[in-house]
Amino acid sequence: MNHELIDLLRKLSEAYGPPGYEDEVRQIMIKELEKVADEVYVDNLGNVIAVHKGNNPKIMLAAHMDEVALLITHIDKNGFLRFHVLGGIDPRVLYSQEVVIKTENEFVNGYIGAKPPHLLKPEERKKAPDIDQLFIDIGASSKEEVEKLGVSVGSTATFVPRFKELKNNRVMGKAFDDRAGCTALIEVMRKIRNSPCTVYAVATVQEEVGLRGARTATWQVEPDIGLAIEGTTSSDTPGTPEHLTSTKVGQGPAITIADKSMVTHPKILRRLIETAKENNIPFQFKRTVSGGTDAGSIHLTKKGIPAGVVSVPCRYIHSPLSILDLNDLENTIKLVDAFVHSYEG
Repeated sequence: MNHELIDLLRKLSEAYGPPGYEDEVRQIMIKELEKVADEVYVDNLGNVIAVHKGNNPKIMLAAHMDEVALLITHIDKNGFLRFHVLGGIDPRVLYSQEVVIKTENEFVNGYIGAKPPHLLKPEERKKAPDIDQLFIDIGASSKEEVEKLGVSVGSTATFVPRFKELKNNRVMGKAFDDRAGCTALIEVMRKIRNSPCTVYAVATVQEEVGLRGARTATWQVEPDIGLAIEGTTSSDTPGTPEHLTSTKVGQGPAITIADKSMVTHPKILRRLIETAKENNIPFQFKRTVSGGTDAGSIHLTKKGIPAGVVSVPCRYIHSPLSILDLNDLENTIKLVDAFVHSYEG
């Protein structure tokens, strides 16, 4: 196993970073990118922009720092918290999960509960509880106790970090969408220090709630080419028909042909495929037209930016834990690196 890569992924995975509150992740990205970039700065929205100075073309690589999370919207008199989801979270994965809430001074642990099963009506037992039936229990018995702990309306919560190394070169942890992409972004910048191209590595904010950071960052950078590096859904699990299997863990980085936010520019698509084949890098296509990435904002900026997406397949994204294959992560790094170098001629 590549222990340095694992340690970086672990550090990023365990960092706290709801949309708009990416501070912990941002500090890690700044520290790592400052080691390899000519310049690193943070824009007004919170995007980290690292620059490798060179000649044209100007290439923008983007990976988002935020993760799906919960926003506290109500505290009742008995100390239970109601919440809204930030990003796409299936309510089925929320019930009975541990969460951590960040306050000004500390983290507060909590548990997502619902009406006890023995009190449910027969029809209620047949489906997962809706968001408005769930609540967070932090061990308080009144609204006043909650507020003394520093939790208030507007506080945010994420799933509890539980990073683990599995068998067969695979790892498990939270927020691989898109801390896997952030890991790859840092590693690619380490590899291209001698590239004559100008490369902007952008760690974006608020992707999970509307691709927002990428929009403002692209206006500043004005790249010639854009590439989003993502952690994408892998549905190679029991019960998924073959034609609905988006990607498969262990079969290489996934190249997007189209999703709900964009159709990959044909020139970028061809370049990614040719680069993978020329460098003997295993790859696969994302085979379902679903989801969206920062490339959806990048390609619509100003006069239009040819853009594409390369992703690390991850099982169970937007849930408390995801699983990825480190070979896929390493090959994603190799493909993006080779893609950048393919513009040097």
